[in-house]
Amino acid sequence: MTAEPSLLAAAQQPILGLGREFYDPVAAADFPQTVLRFRNQPLAERLGLQGLNEADWLAHFGRFTPLAGGLATPLAIRYHGHQFRSYNPDLGDGRGFLFAQLREQPTERWVDLSTKGSGQTPYSRAGDGRLTLKGAVREALATAMLRAQGVNTSETLSIIETGEALQRSDEPSPTRGAVLVRRTHASVRFGAFQRCAALDRPDLVQQLASHVIEVYQPDLAAAADPIAALMQRVVALSARLCADWISAGFVHGVLNTDNMNINGESFDYGPYRFLPYSDPNFVAAYFDHSGLYAFGRQPQAVYWNLQQLAGCFLGLTTETALVSALEGFAEAYRLALARRMVARFGLVPATPQDNQRLASASFQLLAEGGAALRWEPLFFDWYGGEVAATSALSGPRRALYQIGVGEAFQAALKGFEPVDPGLRARAYFQKEEPEELLYDEIENIWAAIAEADDWTLFSDKIARLYAVERTLRPED
Repeated sequence: MTAEPSLLAAAQQPILGLGREFYDPVAAADFPQTVLRFRNQPLAERLGLQGLNEADWLAHFGRFTPLAGGLATPLAIRYHGHQFRSYNPDLGDGRGFLFAQLREQPTERWVDLSTKGSGQTPYSRAGDGRLTLKGAVREALATAMLRAQGVNTSETLSIIETGEALQRSDEPSPTRGAVLVRRTHASVRFGAFQRCAALDRPDLVQQLASHVIEVYQPDLAAAADPIAALMQRVVALSARLCADWISAGFVHGVLNTDNMNINGESFDYGPYRFLPYSDPNFVAAYFDHSGLYAFGRQPQAVYWNLQQLAGCFLGLTTETALVSALEGFAEAYRLALARRMVARFGLVPATPQDNQRLASASFQLLAEGGAALRWEPLFFDWYGGEVAATSALSGPRRALYQIGVGEAFQAALKGFEPVDPGLRARAYFQKEEPEELLYDEIENIWAAIAEADDWTLFSDKIARLYAVERTLRPED
């Protein structure tokens, strides 16, 4: 068994430096069962947890026995937020908590281990604080797919089934319960600043900003105006995240301010979807009746959320500085999206103009191809740029590449160099089709689990996505 945490080690957890104004100590639910369903071993190795046996794993991530060096007591973080642009002061960690903060190897960056479905907290409102097993499975699939695509995302560390039967309005009920543990590089949401501002406590806004700079953005401490510098950094990171989503054909679905954090990391996957084909109006959440968070409106949603964050800093820096930071979003997003599209083809970025030309040609081709040209196959067919031409022009989508828009796309590829010319020879590119994560596949994976407790499709899919990540992101 792992050693008991020392008080000194627990005191080194950065969150404790903030004090009780920012969190509430809570206890995990006492679940009827703890059945291990998913263990992310590569992540465990980066966190120094690879040596945990199954009993220890269940104790820490199902019963929430403290990790050595971790928090002695889980903490429910306090925050507010805009939900579909309506302010809600009754939020906070309602079915999760911060369980531990660890150093990730080899970067030594602080990471947070947070839960989803771990039981009721002071912020559960009328909820039961639980997570459905289907929701946990969907999140694990999302994070594995997004990492394979190069998106800055949280990671699913663990899924443990809890033996509970849950009632839900959006799933056939009773449905199975689970508790999930995720890794993020900071659990500080925009909504945490909004709460402090709503309480008219600029001292708490300042304290939280200083904490973020000290722990997560230490290079900003020497800035002439650290608050303005922090806002500029969050704008840049959020623009990059939005570019990640668009280049991945991903619709988050619920871009509320409490679902965005200060390091530009995607997390908390509910009604997400990957595009079946190019459609700017595609909506992931069945309850998003106005299309507020549709695929093509995600940049607008992120910018609106950044405006709300900037409002929290009024009085701590100048309005001019905040406006200047916000005005940088559009250009930062445009440049980031062009670079991300180039990267998705496995190419070395060139000039901003050339990057933009290729990105524009790619989006035009996707729009022209419609349902015949799904998102991932385009990047799969042309990974490596011109070196992929022979296979792409003899493959199943060759007709789409040999007409007007396809020819313009090929012209835009010229001059780009592949990051690794040898990647096309790897096993992944010998397949007929790429790995995707469309709605029907997710439903089929869940159906096997729900109907026969068969986890084969799930485990095989995760293994294939890990293999894609190792192929396309070997440096990670």
